[in-house]
Amino acid sequence: MTITLPGFDYHRVRAADGVDLSVAVAGSGPAVVLLHGFPQTHLMWRHVAADLAADHTVLVPDLRGYGASDKPAEAGEDTYSKRTMAADVVEVARALGVDSFALAGHDRGALVATRAALDHPTVVTHLLTLDVLPTLDMWDVLHGADAKVAWHLYLMAQPVGVPEPMIEATADSFFSSFLDDWVQHPDAIPGEYRAEYLRASREAVWSIVADYRATAGVDVRHDLEDRRLGRTLDLPVTVIQQDWGSALGYDAAALWRAWAPAVDHRTLDAGHFMAEEAPTAVITALRALLTR
Repeated sequence: MTITLPGFDYHRVRAADGVDLSVAVAGSGPAVVLLHGFPQTHLMWRHVAADLAADHTVLVPDLRGYGASDKPAEAGEDTYSKRTMAADVVEVARALGVDSFALAGHDRGALVATRAALDHPTVVTHLLTLDVLPTLDMWDVLHGADAKVAWHLYLMAQPVGVPEPMIEATADSFFSSFLDDWVQHPDAIPGEYRAEYLRASREAVWSIVADYRATAGVDVRHDLEDRRLGRTLDLPVTVIQQDWGSALGYDAAALWRAWAPAVDHRTLDAGHFMAEEAPTAVITALRALLTR
């Protein structure tokens, strides 16, 4: 049985490079776009999306390469660059009649959202990110044995054809490990949603790896270029994270301030899947952001 967001209409919308995204849409009012993380789909936003739809137009896509959206073959490093994936979001929103919007992202979606805000400053009005650092900083803080917490980043950074068969051979165990290890409150992801995340990920191994591979290459170069040019996020930004800085020895708020000088940086006592584990806290922070 296909799981959907109750009260949302579903559309297939043409994005960048002829790729079609599946997008759930509901509500009316100022627009908010919600971007999911790994190893999930748009369904991870079910609590937040339902609340926001009471007084906002809410768009909840599956990113390219994930869920019910197209999964183009990796033709080059740009196929799954965050720049390309951000362009998808802007193009899909425009096709649905939305020319500007607030943007919230979790995990992979947060990286896409950050790139969208940097590349499309006249389109993205507000930015919320959940439990990530900007790409360049993410790589910089991983050192020595502590980097083992991000082992999957190194696996999926390898050349085409190396990680994909390994992951396909143990797909459910591979993707389950993140759903198990990154959650504080397992009941926050009911069995039917967990099964859907595993099914969707199992069917998207090559595109998921391509997304991660881009983050070890072209996405870093885009961040380096922005840093060289002094580009910053000059819009209202809220960042919510677990306290990874204390665990790994870095100042997460300071790293974010280099990109967003006026950032509202918060730590949350929840697991990685915050929109499901602590939806009230996420909704409260997002609604506060939208008033700035």
